[in-house]
Amino acid sequence: MDRTLADILDAAAHGRYPPPDGGTTVVPQPSRRDAGVIAFTGHSVVFTDEDLQWVRRTLATLDCDPLAATMNPRFLGALLDRTRRSMDTIDLLTVASCLDGPPPLHLAELTDADHPREVRSRRRRDDIRVWGAEGGVVVLGRGVAGRWEAAIEVDDERRHRGLGRALATAARHLVPDGQPVWAQQAAGNARSVRAFQAAGFRPVGAEALLLQT
Repeated sequence: MDRTLADILDAAAHGRYPPPDGGTTVVPQPSRRDAGVIAFTGHSVVFTDEDLQWVRRTLATLDCDPLAATMNPRFLGALLDRTRRSMDTIDLLTVASCLDGPPPLHLAELTDADHPREVRSRRRRDDIRVWGAEGGVVVLGRGVAGRWEAAIEVDDERRHRGLGRALATAARHLVPDGQPVWAQQAAGNARSVRAFQAAGFRPVGAEALLLQT
């Protein structure tokens, strides 16, 4: 049976990665919304409903290290043009297991559907919930292939006090049903990368998510 993106992500969440054979696996989009590329160590997964042969031909034309081909700007640009989508950046993709018990800080669920963080999250996630702490928020929602994804935001005046790490840790307590929780950080956002890794999120790869325009 062919593997789906959900199968690949579930395996990666439990430490079982695609073989580092330099190959590229192409799988269908898990939904109309979600398309993109995930680069694991030595193996990439392209999730798109575009023609498989077009993907392979385009990758083959690139004059670059084959291990880097799926994240090469020329390939991503061609994929964006073909799908008529947009993207923000290439993110570091991380994951953590859930944690029992209450979060390590006081949180109150926010029911204001117009909260700026929730508004931004709606483009990428379903079933969004937002909790506020003094000086920050944590967001949970179902993103790519239905995985639970976390995002945090810390007020400028509360930075450098460990709040980002506490909010990222809270996400591991808040995720339902004992599921792993995923998070993306822009590679250049070292502050966010440090916060999530300090909260126990481990890197699994790089992700380029193609957004519907």
